Amino acid sequence: MAFSSWFARLRSSSKPIYSSLRNSIFNKHSRSITILNEAVSSDQRQSPRILSWANSLLPMALAVSAGSLALQSQQNLSLCDSPNLDQTGVRIGGKDSTDYVVKGSHKKVPEELIDELKAICEDNMTMDYEERYFHGKPQNSFHKAVNIPDVVVFPRSEDEVSKIVKSCNKHKVPIVPYGGATSIEGHTLAPHGGVCIDMTLMKRVKSLNIKDMDVVVEPGIGWMELNEYLEPYGLFFPLDPGPGATIGGMCATRCSGSLAVRYGTMRDNVISLKVVLANGEIMKTASRARKSAAGYDLTRLVIGSEGTLGIITEVTLRLQKIPQHSVVAMCNFPTIKDAADVAIATMLSGIQVSRVELLDEVQIRAINLANGKTLPEVPTLMFEFVGTEAYSREQTQIVQKIVSEHNGSDFVFAEDPEEKKELWKIRKEALWACFAMFPDCEAMITDVCVPLSHLAELISMSKEQMDSSSLLGTVIAHAGDGNFHTLILFDPKQEEQRREAERLNHFMVNAALSFEGTCTGEHGVGTGKMKYLEKELGIEALKTMKKIKTALDPNNIMNPGKIIPPHVCF
Repeated sequence: MAFSSWFARLRSSSKPIYSSLRNSIFNKHSRSITILNEAVSSDQRQSPRILSWANSLLPMALAVSAGSLALQSQQNLSLCDSPNLDQTGVRIGGKDSTDYVVKGSHKKVPEELIDELKAICEDNMTMDYEERYFHGKPQNSFHKAVNIPDVVVFPRSEDEVSKIVKSCNKHKVPIVPYGGATSIEGHTLAPHGGVCIDMTLMKRVKSLNIKDMDVVVEPGIGWMELNEYLEPYGLFFPLDPGPGATIGGMCATRCSGSLAVRYGTMRDNVISLKVVLANGEIMKTASRARKSAAGYDLTRLVIGSEGTLGIITEVTLRLQKIPQHSVVAMCNFPTIKDAADVAIATMLSGIQVSRVELLDEVQIRAINLANGKTLPEVPTLMFEFVGTEAYSREQTQIVQKIVSEHNGSDFVFAEDPEEKKELWKIRKEALWACFAMFPDCEAMITDVCVPLSHLAELISMSKEQMDSSSLLGTVIAHAGDGNFHTLILFDPKQEEQRREAERLNHFMVNAALSFEGTCTGEHGVGTGKMKYLEKELGIEALKTMKKIKTALDPNNIMNPGKIIPPHVCF
């Protein structure tokens, strides 16, 4: 198909009248909410047995020698966190929790610590309420906490981070690392108050090794800034999460993005780290060699630890050559299952696609309304092929044939840089398109990932649930690796709507787990996904995590209340 006429249609700029179109196009979403009881598993209906403080003394005594642990008050238990029960007997953040407001104890930060932080950071710290509130409420997340940080500091060097952490550890004051504020699972909440360490002033490129195709950076640099720096050298860093994400935060959450299907996730692209541990000591996890069998893999231990084991102060990244040529393609399907089946068939064909992104008809409709476009409002797949010009075109033709065999239509592709940028803009603006239509809503964003063979079935099941719901939900998938998101919009002022969004999320997570999948493919655990970890990994895995956490952070100051559910003891 000639691209020019289709591209002109894409650029159509007739502006929608939001107030008149919302009701007409989304009128089916005005039905009253019905909560489906079958989405609630039987174990959720039972209140867990409350563990007493006295009962927890024995396992604590067995776990460590008598001289290695000084028992603290019940507010700071290192081997078994406070039960933290709500009025119904459900543990907040535990496996039975549905409460999104994270509870926590709070004690006043000692004046001695404030003076020490002032001496370390000088003017680069604040106790201003608005600044503390901003850092304590994630910008793209509906999660909340009962407390906010007491202090926000902005270190300029690894040495300053070390001194800050050492002082906080001495006074047993919690620490919450902070990067680009793009995480969505409550990673930067401060349920116990304490000190927020904002790493955004540490954004230097420390060294670029062109012949080795690696770069050493500080954690506060964004991936987009880094790629601007690398472009003149013909190199790029291949992970592309949301705009604004920093390298440190990307390591902490083990993120990926649309290019992961070709280049892997963060754990595949980090060579080594430097990390400030809970006692202020600085650890280097590995050398700069591309591979090593020297000792425990501490790099992968820290990647995905979400600031609970230490604070990343330096990252050595693996780089890639900017592709010689690329082709972006787009095609439409009558059903979401047809689109998912093509994504699976493409991967099975052996073609090394760079991206395979799926958007459902509701998401396309949102993009049309928000941006004045006239795209066909049907399930849509987007591809990117890279390599030499001949190889990219050959891949495009093979996929076009696969599409035609699975009820696909309107297969178009672009090679011009501006046209390619315009096509990918559709995908990158998906979330903001939803918010533009409903600016007063918040989004519950799911993040399940399953073995590729189960992707089509799970997306179809999820679509059935959302289509029968009163809430508006869209599907966006990194279809090449089995990871998909739904954006479920709800009014935060309406508790019934929030619970319906939670029900949909709960359904998708449990369905993914039944297919041997995961509750989070790339967004991380934070506080939002803690309740699913025992079902996914088992209690023994969580106990092992707890032992590692306690060994490295005996005072539990490093981003407490994240990843490990509070009911896990050993």
